Amino acid sequence: MGAHGISMDEKREPEGIVLTEAQLKSRRQRSIAIALALGILVVLFFAVTLVKGPAVLVRPL
Repeated sequence: MGAHGISMDEKREPEGIVLTEAQLKSRRQRSIAIALALGILVVLFFAVTLVKGPAVLVRPL
């Protein structure tokens, strides 16, 4: 027996909430949408930085 009373050969049922296939698909689509939005935001910030260039630091005090 292992430290928790279960050997490595025994299969345990997953604890907690078990998601359905539809929920897993929805989670994956949501994760992809968030990743794409974040990527677009990074590209936008990079493009603005390139366009403005060093002029960003030239401003009245």
